[in-house]
Amino acid sequence: MDLSSPGVRRDTIDIALVIPRSGSAGIYGPSCEACAELAISDLNDTAGLLGRPVRLIPVDGSRAPAAVAAEVGALVAHGMIDAVTGWHISPVRQALAKVTAGRIPYVYGPLYEGGERTPGLFLTGETPSRQLLPAMDWMTAEYGVDRWIVIGNDYIWPKQTGAAARWHARAQGRPLVDEIYVPLGTEDFSAAIRQVEISGASGVGVVLLLVGGDGVAFNRQFAGCGLAASVPRLSPHVEENMLLASGSDSNDGLFAAAGYFEALNTAAGMEFAARYYRHFGPAAPALNSIGESCYEAITLLIALARRAGSLDVAAMTLAAENLTYISPRGEVSMSGNQLNQDIYVAEALGLDFEVRARISAA
Repeated sequence: MDLSSPGVRRDTIDIALVIPRSGSAGIYGPSCEACAELAISDLNDTAGLLGRPVRLIPVDGSRAPAAVAAEVGALVAHGMIDAVTGWHISPVRQALAKVTAGRIPYVYGPLYEGGERTPGLFLTGETPSRQLLPAMDWMTAEYGVDRWIVIGNDYIWPKQTGAAARWHARAQGRPLVDEIYVPLGTEDFSAAIRQVEISGASGVGVVLLLVGGDGVAFNRQFAGCGLAASVPRLSPHVEENMLLASGSDSNDGLFAAAGYFEALNTAAGMEFAARYYRHFGPAAPALNSIGESCYEAITLLIALARRAGSLDVAAMTLAAENLTYISPRGEVSMSGNQLNQDIYVAEALGLDFEVRARISAA
């Protein structure tokens, strides 16, 4: 793309789609791209956005945050994009927020640690207080899990989510057994699994805050040590790609909490899945909460822009007030810059999920 002419006039609305291509999170990339493409296809099959067709400009979000921000910052500076969206980890979001703040809208799709207040940044993802913590309480009520070990990657989302779990457990008189954080890209989880083993299995569960390939490696090794059937694992991040990569024998005792599952038996969820497979066919990338988050983010961007009548950050911020719409997750609504939604807890059965409970956003 030629960046030599600032303010190039375009007949399209161009959105940078920042998604992972490699590394621990690379497993999510195909699902993210497919769901984003479906959102744009749905949009362009009608009237487009603000009278113009929309294009996605792919950006590899698996690189160092500074490199991703430099590429997107150049696109913003030269007037080559009108908005930013996608799925990428929190350090990338923090870097991107510095180059988009107040300039162009940025809709962040992933679950995240909460507390983001950058002007022009809107968030569709689940946060610990609405997602993980109620799911932990459900696991206690349904399965008697009253002692937790947190195992996660060593960066802002797992560590702040782990801190939320720590405070929640302590407030209920059941302090965490342990918190273990490992670098992204870790392949050997023997030390962490040993901590689970020595804790004693009765009443103990694992809060799993590992990304993509790291979570797959952990699940395989955990099952290989014979712990899968006796020690429940709860994750806000495990999705259908990870079930497939882990293998059915590694998924016993694995639970997930999210705003969307392919197995979600609601009218909105089933209609979305039907359109997805009609569009991409039976060989489509796995449909899951992380891929759907990219569709969700674009859906919110469209709703805000249409309500505001423009892509102006200030106008879209005003448009977010009391905004409610129907998405694959059902009825969702905005509170400030954050989307509120129902959360579901699902159990892995082989290579699929079965939804066990709904936690209302109300």
